[in-house]
Amino acid sequence: MKIHIGYEIVYDCPQPTPMILTLNVHYSRAQDILIPDTMVTDPPVLTTAYRDSFGNWCSRIVAPQGRLKLTTNALVRDSGQPDIANWQARQTPVEMLPDDSLLFLLGSRYCETDRLSETAWQLFGNGPTGWARVQAICDYVHNHITFGYQHARATKTAYEAFNERVGVCRDYAHLAIAFCRCINIPARYCTGYLGDIGMPPPYGPMDFAGWFEAWLDGKWYTFDARNNIPRIGRVLIARGRDAADVAISSTFGPNILHSFKVITDEVSEVQPA
Repeated sequence: MKIHIGYEIVYDCPQPTPMILTLNVHYSRAQDILIPDTMVTDPPVLTTAYRDSFGNWCSRIVAPQGRLKLTTNALVRDSGQPDIANWQARQTPVEMLPDDSLLFLLGSRYCETDRLSETAWQLFGNGPTGWARVQAICDYVHNHITFGYQHARATKTAYEAFNERVGVCRDYAHLAIAFCRCINIPARYCTGYLGDIGMPPPYGPMDFAGWFEAWLDGKWYTFDARNNIPRIGRVLIARGRDAADVAISSTFGPNILHSFKVITDEVSEVQPA
C-alpha cells in the first residue's frame, strides 16, 4: 500500500528566530520513500541538515521576522500489515542487555522512574515477564488515562499523567515507558505519522502520534498504550528518550504557532481495466 503524508505548519515570529526541526521520515524507512518529504519554506530560507545523537534527521533554519509556512507532501510505501505481536518474546536480564539499550532504562525529562518505581513494582512486579508484562503495562495505562486534546500540556510528565489520569498520546507513551524502565525493560519514545487506516469511522483530525518501543528478546518492538491494538501504517519520524528528544520544533526566540495540519491518507491504487 501507499500512504500520502505531509504537514502544513505556520509560525509568526516577531524577530529572526533560529529553529531545529525534526520533521523528516526516519532513515530506517528510507527505502520506502517514493516521493521525498522535502521541507518547503515560504518565504524561502536557507536550510541545513544533520543527524542527531539518536540518528534522527533534523533541519536547521533561521525563521525570518513575520510569518513562516513549512510544508511537505510525500508518498511512502508500507506493508499494510499491523504492528507485530510476539507473545513469546522474553525479557532480557539487565546484565545481558546490549550497551546501547542501557540509556533507555534510565529516567528522563518526562519519565520519572524514581517517582514511579515503587508503583511499577507493586502493579507489575508479580505478574508475567517479557511481552506479557509490557502488554499488561499498556492495558493498565490505556485504562488509567482518559484521552482528550483539552488535557494536552507541554510540561506534563509521566508522574503527573499517572496522578491526573487524563492526557494525549504522548502522556500514554511516557507513562508506559516509565513503568517499563522501572521494571528493567528498556523503552524509548517514538513519534511519527499514524492515520486511521483499517479503523472504522468516525475519524478525528490528523496529528503526529506518539508511541513507544520496548527491548525484548534481542529486538525493539512497537507498543501503543493509547490505541492498545495493532495498527496499520505507522511512519516513524524520530526516536528518543522521551518527547523532549523528538520535538517537531525547538525554537530559540519568541514565536506563535499560528496553524498546524498533518496529512496521513492511504492512496487508492487504481487497477488497470
